[in-house]
Parts: sequence; structure tokens; C-alpha cells
Amino acid sequence: MRHKIAGRAMSRRSGHRKALYRNLVTDLLKHEKIVTTEAKAKEIRGMAEKMITLGKKGGLPCYRQALAFITDEKVAEKIFSELGPRYKERPGGYTRVTKLEPRLGDNAHMAQIELVK
Repeated sequence: MRHKIAGRAMSRRSGHRKALYRNLVTDLLKHEKIVTTEAKAKEIRGMAEKMITLGKKGGLPCYRQALAFITDEKVAEKIFSELGPRYKERPGGYTRVTKLEPRLGDNAHMAQIELVK
């Protein structure tokens, strides 16, 4: 039974999984749209929204928290200069996950995750 076990394991060890999430969130915030598997898209959705919320709050402590998770300093600057002000009036729900056709190689469920305009 999986009582009180949150998140998806993704068949990876915790360090590899954390690095995967950090890279996916960084790429999503950099390009504002990525295509990945449905499970990965659903898993990173909350993390990306937390980064945008930090950008909305502003301030040095929030910037340092975002920089601790985001792997690219330019993306962290983008969060606070562009994305935070863009979503200032929006109370949440900054991302959209759209299901796509299965991947040809292994028939994996694919999805596109993007930032809402």
C-alpha cells in the first residue's frame, strides 16, 4: 500500500529525480512551453508555479530561494523581471498541461506544458 507517499518515483533515485525536475522547470520557464511525458508535466507543474509565485513576491530572500532551485541565473532574472509582473493580478494557475498523441518509440503518454498568457 502507498499510504502517505507523495510524488512519482519516475524509476530514478532521489538525486537524479531532483535534477530532472530542476532542469525541466528551468527549461519551462526559459522557453515558456515544453513537450515531455504526461507524468513529468504533472509533477513539475506545482514547482514551476511556486517559482512564479516567488517572482510575484519579489525581494532578495525570494530571489535566493528561486536561484537555489533554478539552474540558470538568467532564467531566475526572467522570473522576477518578466513573469512575476505578468502574473501579478492572477491568483494562481500559471501553467496549462495539454495531452498529446503517444510517442512513436515507446507509446508513452506525451503532454505539452506551457505558461498561460
